Amino acid sequence: MDYWAFWSFSIHSILLISLSETTTTTAPLRNETDRLALLAFKNEITGDPLQALSSWNDSLHFCEWRGITCGSKHQRVRILNLTSLSLEGFLSPHIANLSFLATINLSNNGFDGRVPNEVGHLFRLRQLDLSANSFEGEIPAAISNCSKLFLLDISSNSLVGEIPPELGSLPNLKSLSLYNNGLTGSIPPSLGNLSALVLISLAGNELDGSIPDDLGRIANLRFFQISRNKLSGTIPSSIYNLSDIFMFSVSDNQLHGSIPSNLGLILPNLKLFYVSRNRFAGSIPVSLSNASLLRELYFPHNNFTGGVPMDLGNLQFLSILEVGGNRMGTGKAEDLKFVDSLTNCSYLQKFGFEENHFLGPFPNSIVNFSKQLDWLGVGQNQLSGSIPAGIENLVNLRSFYLYNTLLMGEIPVAIGKLRNLQELGLWGNGFSGKIPSSIGNMTELIHLHLDENNLEGSIPPSLGNCLKLILLNISQNKLSGTIPKQVMSISSLTISLNLAQNSLTGFLPFEVGSLKVLREIDVSGNRLTGEIPQSLGNCESLVLLRMQSNFFNGTIPSSLSHLRAIEVLDLSRNNLTGQIPEFLGSFPFLENLNLSVNDFDGKLPDKGVFGNASAVSVMGNSKLCGGIPQLQLPECVSPTPKRRKKSFYLAVFIPTIFLAVCIIFSPCLCAVLYGRRKSRSVEGLHMSISYSDLCKATDDFSSSNLIGVGSYGSVYRGTFASDNTTVAVKVLNLQRQGASKSFIAECEALRNVRHRNLVKVITSCSSIDFKGNDFKALIYEFMPNGSLEEWLHPNDEEGHQLRTLSLNQRLSIAIDVANALDYLHYHHGTPIVHCDIKPTNVLLDDDMVAHVGDFGLAKILLETSNNFSSTDISSIAIKGSIGYAAPEYGMGSDVSTFGDVYSYGILLLELFTGRRPTEEMFKNGLTLHEFSKMAFSDRVMEIADPLLVEENDQDDACNNVESTKGKGQKVLECFASVVRIGIACSMDTPRDRMQMKDVISEMLVIRDKFLRIGIYKER
Repeated sequence: MDYWAFWSFSIHSILLISLSETTTTTAPLRNETDRLALLAFKNEITGDPLQALSSWNDSLHFCEWRGITCGSKHQRVRILNLTSLSLEGFLSPHIANLSFLATINLSNNGFDGRVPNEVGHLFRLRQLDLSANSFEGEIPAAISNCSKLFLLDISSNSLVGEIPPELGSLPNLKSLSLYNNGLTGSIPPSLGNLSALVLISLAGNELDGSIPDDLGRIANLRFFQISRNKLSGTIPSSIYNLSDIFMFSVSDNQLHGSIPSNLGLILPNLKLFYVSRNRFAGSIPVSLSNASLLRELYFPHNNFTGGVPMDLGNLQFLSILEVGGNRMGTGKAEDLKFVDSLTNCSYLQKFGFEENHFLGPFPNSIVNFSKQLDWLGVGQNQLSGSIPAGIENLVNLRSFYLYNTLLMGEIPVAIGKLRNLQELGLWGNGFSGKIPSSIGNMTELIHLHLDENNLEGSIPPSLGNCLKLILLNISQNKLSGTIPKQVMSISSLTISLNLAQNSLTGFLPFEVGSLKVLREIDVSGNRLTGEIPQSLGNCESLVLLRMQSNFFNGTIPSSLSHLRAIEVLDLSRNNLTGQIPEFLGSFPFLENLNLSVNDFDGKLPDKGVFGNASAVSVMGNSKLCGGIPQLQLPECVSPTPKRRKKSFYLAVFIPTIFLAVCIIFSPCLCAVLYGRRKSRSVEGLHMSISYSDLCKATDDFSSSNLIGVGSYGSVYRGTFASDNTTVAVKVLNLQRQGASKSFIAECEALRNVRHRNLVKVITSCSSIDFKGNDFKALIYEFMPNGSLEEWLHPNDEEGHQLRTLSLNQRLSIAIDVANALDYLHYHHGTPIVHCDIKPTNVLLDDDMVAHVGDFGLAKILLETSNNFSSTDISSIAIKGSIGYAAPEYGMGSDVSTFGDVYSYGILLLELFTGRRPTEEMFKNGLTLHEFSKMAFSDRVMEIADPLLVEENDQDDACNNVESTKGKGQKVLECFASVVRIGIACSMDTPRDRMQMKDVISEMLVIRDKFLRIGIYKER
């Protein structure tokens, strides 16, 4: 929170204290010193993608160059302002020759290297802003020679070393910003000499030691921010004497001691007070109610005791009060009376006293809180009573946490009126009665926790209306009846579905197969019967599956072989029979397999997890044999001679008879196969697809139906007149070398693959055209929204309206492509490497769901001795497209799944930066990967696609500034997370890249973070 408060104040401070001169050139400059110094400055610029310095040449007087302002009296350079121009390079020491400089502003660029000591020669310098760059090394002590300096901002760089004590000798300094660097050592006591200082921000460094008492001598200080360091000791009493302070932040340190009881009296201008995540003790000062301007009070995760002051309701501007994670509460019912006074705080948005020792009835006055209340956390206290009527008054509540208390009674039906609620946590209470069906009206819900209560009755099918749920936990209750298929159809579930330890009966619904991206399913400890549904194999993202302690029967279905990501599988204490399938031993990540207390028989496999006695349990299966010695199962008995004789008949006699039958009836069989070939259809078209059919569908392959042209052919839009079915027809250019192999590779790769994020190949056509030439074509499902390339880089030459992608759509597309690659690499059986991931090969359907297509370069990896060899079905030499192909391919390396990961990383960076990897700026060793890496993470929003930045700015413009600070920070964090994944995927060497299964996991975490803050919405 204090990060955005800092920026708000910092911007206004700079505007208020800026005294720079802005004059125009009125006469020619006879002194060549400044011109040569500027040219030396330009000579150190290695990157200027916006051509910002193109005017710096002899065609213009240097006082007219961009970013330059000269004084009218001496015609010398007074201001150098090149902020936010994407410049890269070093800061030339020749800048010291601009001896009349008063202002240097190079913020929000890509400068690196050291800050030159020669800056200290600029005796007239008043403002130095080098923030949001990549400067390294130490802060030059020579800056202290700039005695007129009143603004020094070197924040958000990569500076190291200690803060020079010499900075304390700048008598006119009003603003000192060194936050978000890697500075170490202690805070110099000499900073206390800065008598004119108004703002000091040292947050986000590695500073240690104690806070110098000398800082208490800075009489004009208003903004004090030293959070996110390693500071220890107590806060000097002299700091509390700085009565003008309105921003006070010491969060995330190791400070201890107590807060002065008269804090509200001695800091009357206080607005923002952050002391969270330290070791403070004592009580919260009663005098805070005297600081009438207070807006935000953060005390979480300390050791505060006692009660909350009773009259904080007098703070009419209070928007946040958080005291959770302490040891507050005296064990008396009066402890909670302070809540009543907060009904007067008409701006209150966030309130929490969770994880303390408060005792007494749930404060009914909460239902009369401001309707602006967004977050309410009161869990893990000794609260009694029930949820009060009127809770539905909090109409804008998004998060409600009421867990681990002594509350009882029923969950009120009226809670369903909280239509904006996204997180409801009611676990660990004594709630009874039925789950209100009205919860199904809360369609914005993302997390729903009702576990560890005494709820009974059946699960309401209306929960299936909560189509944004990513987590549903109703375990450890007394629920009965069957599992509604509507609940099993909530395809948005990604984190967990937990129905364990209830009394549920009936079958596990077939609809469980809808949960394709879910990581955890737990239905253990119920009374479920029937066979494990084959559809469970569709849940290919499962990491944990617990089904123990039920009455499931039958065999383990073969479809479970698709659960390649599984880590924990527990099927114990059921009535399962048959042999334990060997595919369980092929799961690469399985760490815990429990099959005990069933009725399995036959030989136990010994590969994979079965080779680790500590990871597998099969006790209580008396018919099992074999396995590794540590499991102490009996040896498998060899078959008797009679059985061998029977086996001979089965192995020799029956196949001989079968072969004879096949020879006799082979003509019939051929006729049937030929007939089936002739009846191949395009969806509803019950006819064979011939060259003539395709000619009619595409109007003789008219240019008006041409969708695009690729390496090995052209794609046309076609419509079959019989039922108006629209398809995409890829016609191979067989004159092009490698086209036939491309056709074979694509057919082979797509022969058995089925995934929602792969383009569906309906059929193929291998025939002769009307001129007697060979003709080959593939018929695909048509994608109405074209390719990702068309959306990222639209062509407006014909004056058409440009199409743009929102942040929401980009994240969805990125996850779709990752899902497709994850399926090809891990969940199809034999891994398939696409070899040509790029925006033109990502197609979008009506709902903007992404589908990966064009498998003309695909390689099918063969498995030998549990390792995937690089032998491939297709032997086309090309292994991708320029800019997207992995670097090792250019050196002749065999294809691997890591090559696809590299291409995905480049595509991901392109998707969010809007820059092609083949742009002109990427030369001389600079790549899209390096470009993104240099901006990560402090300047990451500078490389964002401008259309995304514009979208975020428009969103903010429609909201109150105060309410969007937190959202803006979350957008920054989420965007940075995506860029981090793109960088990690596109590393030069394969061993340094992520795997697609890890990419999927992290992308889903990012999506869930977007969901929680309301930025991302499910399609």
